[in-house]
Amino acid sequence: MKKFFERYSENGLLSVEVLTLAYMLVTGVMTLVWWNNITRPEDMMVWRAGALLFMVLSNIIYHFYPSRATIFLRFAPLMLCLIQWYPETYEFCKQFNYQDHLFAGADWLLFGCQPGVMLQQWLADDVWYEAFCLGYYSYYYLMMLTVGFIFFARYADFQRSSFIFLGSFFLFYLIYEFLPVAGPQYYYCAIGLDRAQEAWFPELGHYFVDHQDCLPVEDRGLFSRLVWEAHQAGERPTAAFPSSHVGMATITMILAWQTRNRWLFWLQVPLYLLLVVSTVYVRAHYAIDSIAGLVFAFVFFGLTHALWPDVKRLLRLKD
Repeated sequence: MKKFFERYSENGLLSVEVLTLAYMLVTGVMTLVWWNNITRPEDMMVWRAGALLFMVLSNIIYHFYPSRATIFLRFAPLMLCLIQWYPETYEFCKQFNYQDHLFAGADWLLFGCQPGVMLQQWLADDVWYEAFCLGYYSYYYLMMLTVGFIFFARYADFQRSSFIFLGSFFLFYLIYEFLPVAGPQYYYCAIGLDRAQEAWFPELGHYFVDHQDCLPVEDRGLFSRLVWEAHQAGERPTAAFPSSHVGMATITMILAWQTRNRWLFWLQVPLYLLLVVSTVYVRAHYAIDSIAGLVFAFVFFGLTHALWPDVKRLLRLKD
């Protein structure tokens, strides 16, 4: 903890600051282009102005007292901004026709059923329901634990790891903004569970622009209640394909493995495996979404890992 407050400096901007600025620029332009079709676009621009002001102020504080504590001040809130950037993907993707009929149909072709429906029928009791809700909600804790461990215990790898982590998140978000897939919890609610089990998958076009009703999360205990509260706070009919729950959890596990701390990695493995299945069980994703999330995780990890040396050199970032 002593090192946390000792004077320590990094060269230039942090990788997360560079990525956040780039993402805000791209999505800021998109907001201006679709201004008349976005709900309260002025709020989105105010949020960007606020994030930019925060970066300026946190860098000023860091200038007067460079340390890992003030680096943490610059870094952590930008990671928390992901909570804001997520629901915004809905504002962008709703400009296009939703494609759930294709992904629900793909599940049927691959598995001969709707896996999310079948899993809840096969594993219907409260113990399984709570277990999978625990797995789904553990997504947040897996990421915080690994990223926090790297910052506090493997700081030498902080810049690279945070670039891979946040860069991959933004790549997922960019896909969501141009590929509207609401996910089973919204699509099944719209067409009816009975229709989904009969392989009737109508195209709904812009239906989810005006309809955000979703299948309820049953209150069967602590973790199902937490999942319900998370849905109430920020869930939207967006971001189903590919599954960032699976994708970012997988990237988190790769980063945990690279820390060489086997306790960190293996203690998370059971929750990770539960999480992967839970994305389908709680009907947040089609099975094809979760499979794709795993594939995209390795693609995005490989891409951001390969880009890191050039980005570090170009922006004079310190590894």
